[in-house]
Amino acid sequence: MRKIFWTASLTILAILIMAIIFVVITFPPIMTGMAAKTMCSCVYVAGRAPESVVEKELKVFPGLSSAKIQLKDDSTVSATLLWKTSEAIFRKGLGCTLLSDINEEELRDQNINLAMPPAVNQDTIPWPMGNLVTDSVPKGIKYDTLIKTLDEAFFEADPGKPLNTLAILVLLDGKIMAERYAPGFYYDSRLMGWSMTKSITSSLIGILVKEGKLKIDLPVSIDEWTSDERKNITLNNLLQASSGLKWSESYFFPSSTFHKMFTFSDDKAAYARTMPLEDEPGKNFVYSSGTTLILSGIIRETIGSELYYKFPYEKLFYKIGMNQAIMEPDASGTFVGSSYCYASARDWARFGLLYLNDGIWNGERILPEGWVKYTSTPAPSAEMGEYGAQWWLNAGAKGDPNHRKYPLIPADAYWADGFEEQYTMVIPSKKLVVVRLGVSHHGFDFEKLVGGIIAALP
Repeated sequence: MRKIFWTASLTILAILIMAIIFVVITFPPIMTGMAAKTMCSCVYVAGRAPESVVEKELKVFPGLSSAKIQLKDDSTVSATLLWKTSEAIFRKGLGCTLLSDINEEELRDQNINLAMPPAVNQDTIPWPMGNLVTDSVPKGIKYDTLIKTLDEAFFEADPGKPLNTLAILVLLDGKIMAERYAPGFYYDSRLMGWSMTKSITSSLIGILVKEGKLKIDLPVSIDEWTSDERKNITLNNLLQASSGLKWSESYFFPSSTFHKMFTFSDDKAAYARTMPLEDEPGKNFVYSSGTTLILSGIIRETIGSELYYKFPYEKLFYKIGMNQAIMEPDASGTFVGSSYCYASARDWARFGLLYLNDGIWNGERILPEGWVKYTSTPAPSAEMGEYGAQWWLNAGAKGDPNHRKYPLIPADAYWADGFEEQYTMVIPSKKLVVVRLGVSHHGFDFEKLVGGIIAALP
């Protein structure tokens, strides 16, 4: 009996020691990488105070708030936890980049041809290209219902589980129907969109399709895939998150593919391309930042590095007045197109308005004809009708549209969706665009917000 006891005790002790070793080895690079990158972008791109970032963003994981963070005079942010120090570098016009293998000197020596921002003062130009808006509420709006809905979206009922709503903006038929910000945030404050950036990447692919440089139904041209079954993956498969590539999109388990790529890889698109084929392309829907990064790499290869950094700005952002938008690249120079776009609430609303208007802006077709319909049509692999081409959908299950994610929101709604409850929703049947930005780690009732807005309509 005593022998069994000691054997069991030693086994438990060995497991405990291995678990501690795993945590000590695995967690520090992830925690320091996230802390350095988040602090860098929030301070130097969004103009936030470091204390605000610690209070809101870094409290999501104990390791983040435990990291020792330093902001250096050269716009470098370092974060240290136990044995690991990570650095993120700010560069004007490019935002912040997390380093893995490349050093700071190599990064700052990269020759990047940036777009020239428009020489305009948007505060002197009428909405939507500018920021001049009328104060009048559209006729017939139930004003009391609207105000109550916004109040509830910002009200902190439980200090231990804060909503941290930072901005809400509602467009009705292209006009600003409602707009509110948390203290210290304004209409031109850049805020992180996280995975809403995927919908921007989809739009950039669409522009290249319009220019005849890409075709969605053809297999993508990737050298590493030419000798195996991955050569059959089409651009459409990638856009619809049904590539068949193995992927783990876990934000909380440190050994996931997601964390390995974002923490240990300077060239994130290249890392994503190494994933093996797990399913037949087009068969299963698997939400994947990796496939979006592959798309971002395809955009770079299609355009060429000389024009690549100007492309999203000159062909999309500046065309529709998204003048505050900044997309951040990884250390290899490829935009992290699955996330890392900062833009103001009004910019995100302009992006939604472009889609509400079928890809046309001021009479100019920005997106190819039929692109909005394509991106907002359920992928065959999305059994619940929940995903199109890098946009989330409310279409519902095949044959049963009432069985959908948001029953109180019309079935034609589709939206860009990001970590920490970021949303840009388009509802064509109501002529609505709803933007919600925040730092919510304990959930946010977006259906309630949109339902209240719809209830306030004439």
